Amino acid sequence: MPNLCATTKPAASAPSVLLCNKHKSTENMTAQDKVKDTVREEAQRVANLASDAAQSGAYLYPIRGIAYFLAHRDLWKPLASKLIPTLLLGISTLAGVFVFGYLPQAAVLAVFNGPLAAINAALLCLNESSTIFNTLAKTFLVEESLIDTFDGTLVAKGEAELVSKERKVGRGGDAVGRLGKLVKKPFAKFAPSAIIRYVMYLPLNFIPVVGTVMFILLQGKRAGPAAHSRYFQLKGMNKARQDEWVEKSQGAYTGFGTVATLLELVPIAGVFFAFTNTTGAALWAADLESRGNDRQSTAQLRDQSKKAI
Repeated sequence: MPNLCATTKPAASAPSVLLCNKHKSTENMTAQDKVKDTVREEAQRVANLASDAAQSGAYLYPIRGIAYFLAHRDLWKPLASKLIPTLLLGISTLAGVFVFGYLPQAAVLAVFNGPLAAINAALLCLNESSTIFNTLAKTFLVEESLIDTFDGTLVAKGEAELVSKERKVGRGGDAVGRLGKLVKKPFAKFAPSAIIRYVMYLPLNFIPVVGTVMFILLQGKRAGPAAHSRYFQLKGMNKARQDEWVEKSQGAYTGFGTVATLLELVPIAGVFFAFTNTTGAALWAADLESRGNDRQSTAQLRDQSKKAI
């Protein structure tokens, strides 16, 4: 059938014009329906993920990390050694993003969010500054300090044997003081794919309230597994094993990552929360090890009982 909409003749018949308009209307409705269906499916997926995250209880570990970090002064050493340059980086990043990014983003969001644009633009700027800061700080400033915090927490929780797989652990002194030289560094360097994924999620902020929540949850989904990168290394997991592990606990990692992301959005104090989140991740790892050892001991006792019979 010929495409009546593409004709360039000036004397198009009335039926042809009507058919053309109907054809365009149908195309527009189909495109709109596809967008709505996609958003609806993504919203449902995020809702299910949020439900699993809430049920897991892993979202409490960043809070526990704050309390544990404050109660153990030896864990302050890695932060104290990098405090000044990290604070300066955090302040300059935050100021730069708000000065150059707030008004343009608020203007764009006003078209979609109305009066909520000012709040959503501020949240977006906080998230952007946090992403930039974490990328720069963890790549150039605090990588080893965060590893020391993670390993020191594990040692304090009685998991020195696990830590000793990747570094020397002494017998005397406090938890951090016992840590020796690193064998290798686990935290990923700058990854273009992570930035690309972040930019792809940005349009979600055009959806009032719900879009911003979805955006933060998806950021948390990425941040959760990243918090356990050191744990995966200590366990000797390859990429395939890590993916399998995370897939089984996707809700838990999303819950942890979402709360950790929100804490690191706090201006200036986000530097402090980066370390407490690392402490919380180590506490979670220690609990996983404890539960794993308990299950192993139970299995061994069961086998011994069978042999005795």
